[in-house]
Order: sequence, then structure tokens, then C-alpha cells
Amino acid sequence: MVIKRVMAAALVFLSMGAAACTAEVEEKGEAPSVDVDGGKMPKVDVDPAKVEVSSDTQQVVTPEVNVTPTEGSDK
Repeated sequence: MVIKRVMAAALVFLSMGAAACTAEVEEKGEAPSVDVDGGKMPKVDVDPAKVEVSSDTQQVVTPEVNVTPTEGSDK
């Protein structure tokens, strides 16, 4: 219980400190240039799972619903 309170207090303290900061960008950054050469794909031995697909027809019983709109309703 004490650890939870200490962690909560630390979280509040850190979030207040982060909210008090302002930052301005002085120089625009750019991504480094990277040269990429062809590589080699790893050799992988895969045993796929056996999947059987079938279809089945089922009848679902749904309740009958009667809706009577009230007077003055547009919908």
C-alpha cells in the first residue's frame, strides 16, 4: 500500500515537472543518409497446421417483434 502511494506521488511530481517545461526548436533536424545493399533472407522450415474447412446449415429461431409507433413520431 505504501509503495502504491509513493509511486502515485512520484507520478504526480513527474507529470507536473513535464507540464511545466516548454521547448522550442532552434535548428531543423534531418534524417541521416543510409546506404542499403542487398541481403539474404533467412532459411525457415515451416510446418503449416492442417486446417479443414467445411460448411453447415443451421436454423436459428428468432423472436417475432411487433412495433407500433407512437403518435407524433416521424420515425
